[in-house]
Amino acid sequence: MGAAMRRIHVGNALSAFGLGFTVPYLYVYVAQVRGLGSVTAGLVLAVFAVAALIVLPFAGRAIVRRGPLPVLLVALVTAALGALSLGLSASAATVLLSAAALGAGQAVMQPALATMIVDCSTTETRSRAFAMQFFLQNLGLGVGGLIGGHLVDTTSASSFTLLFAIEAAMFLVLVAVMATVRAPRAPRIEEAPGQGTGGSWKQLLGNRAMVQLCVLGFVLFFACYGQFESGLSAYGVEAAGISTSALGTALAANTLMIVIAQFAVLKFVERRKRSRVIASVGLIWAVAWAVAGYAGLGHGSQTMATAAFISTYALFGLGEAMLSPTLAPLVADLAPTGLAGQYNSAFALVKQLALAIGPAVGGPLGASLHGPYIVAFLLFSLGITVLAVRLGRQLTDVQNQPSLARSRVVTQGGAPAGADAVAPAEA
Repeated sequence: MGAAMRRIHVGNALSAFGLGFTVPYLYVYVAQVRGLGSVTAGLVLAVFAVAALIVLPFAGRAIVRRGPLPVLLVALVTAALGALSLGLSASAATVLLSAAALGAGQAVMQPALATMIVDCSTTETRSRAFAMQFFLQNLGLGVGGLIGGHLVDTTSASSFTLLFAIEAAMFLVLVAVMATVRAPRAPRIEEAPGQGTGGSWKQLLGNRAMVQLCVLGFVLFFACYGQFESGLSAYGVEAAGISTSALGTALAANTLMIVIAQFAVLKFVERRKRSRVIASVGLIWAVAWAVAGYAGLGHGSQTMATAAFISTYALFGLGEAMLSPTLAPLVADLAPTGLAGQYNSAFALVKQLALAIGPAVGGPLGASLHGPYIVAFLLFSLGITVLAVRLGRQLTDVQNQPSLARSRVVTQGGAPAGADAVAPAEA
């Protein structure tokens, strides 16, 4: 791991740590501490998603034209200003504007950091680099949330002001760290003759493999991340009688599974076809939804129901650990030279869309229609397997299994076989 990659990973950990400090407590802060009510608190959470959906298409163009580092620095400063002003806001208008700035900055960080990882890695090292990113993000979120929980006091607005100030400071520290990164200079869109920003979107939409990956990504995020804190938790409380403490334990089990399993599954994932790994995740999540069905619809004891519900979150964590070294590197390998930022932003846009729609659909369904909720998302998980198999048919051999590139180099004495095989799959 080079110096640039080490700084990028430090940046990922710091940004996740800062977000973990405040995101779990936003609702309580706005609704109760500032006394603005549940409606305003709900709007704040919606503003995060809306801000991301607005800025991400422009972020992709900016990364392609200017490079990921300048875009990242602007996003960090914007997020720092949003966090600090959010901690000082007392009216609904200023809270919503501050949340928009924080949400926009946070959204742009993701594709910018992902593009920097792409620029500083090779096809052979990319899966491990993104696995490390995911590991550090979850670790940072967990540690940040744990420390933040001990600092907040719902009877004191100043404790939350301190919390948001620390988050802003984390983003500014990250500006100082990332400003020292000397990443390899990747080609920019101006250097690619005949290509413009409009053409880059047209080229992306003409890439059948990338379009299928975006559809698959939407279903993945909708059926998993979009349900964690909405539909699945509502189902657990209403159908399975899960206590709030048990729900917290389930979320902790998810993070613990990721931390434990991430590098244990990495070697397994690196040697398999990516499409088969994603298909396996669909099957694992189908089992997770079946276990959740037992927790709420079975006739076992409360202890068994609680254990089953916690196991559901752990199984989701196992699937997430398998996806982290698979999805993001695949997006990078599908991107033509100079357009990694555009492709990363497009995939982040799909993710944000799924995270915005998922809670809106899953929350009411999980709270009231317990049986249909479980059946629907079990079918979504099986759909992931079907979509992954179909995606595999659109990928070249090396895109689907990068380890083949290494074996071909060895076989041919250092000359890569089938150079065309690493070109983006377009049909």
